[in-house]
Amino acid sequence: MDRMQPNAPGASPASGAVARTGWWIWRSDDGQDLLEYGLLMALIAIVALGAVAALGNTINSVFWQTIAANF
Repeated sequence: MDRMQPNAPGASPASGAVARTGWWIWRSDDGQDLLEYGLLMALIAIVALGAVAALGNTINSVFWQTIAANF
């Protein structure tokens, strides 16, 4: 290991705080990506279902009701 340890002779006092803070920041976001992707996929699915429902109603009123009225 070539890295200087926080309590090693010659290490600055701030290097220990930075190392501990860096570890906390790195460790605190563990698993967030999976949660964010899951929420994004759920939002996309809800928007897609709404769009398909709206498109289905439009197709029904434009095509099928016109065809039924002409018979």
